[in-house]
Amino acid sequence: MADPLRVVVAPPSPSGGRRVRVDGEILGLAYGLGDLVEFLRRAGLELEPEELAASPLIDWRGVGPDRWA
Repeated sequence: MADPLRVVVAPPSPSGGRRVRVDGEILGLAYGLGDLVEFLRRAGLELEPEELAASPLIDWRGVGPDRWA
């Protein structure tokens, strides 16, 4: 079985949004939970927005899922 994906959500940038990486690869700049869900779906990880805060796969850097700007 393959190792689970490692997701890192960076702190909010000064211009807004948070950089999202999966296994070291930058997927893009998310401006909310909807963007993050879409990035993760494209990476093969199906999570609902309400699952993101508690998921052990996501390393929230700086602040949690309630801050995007």
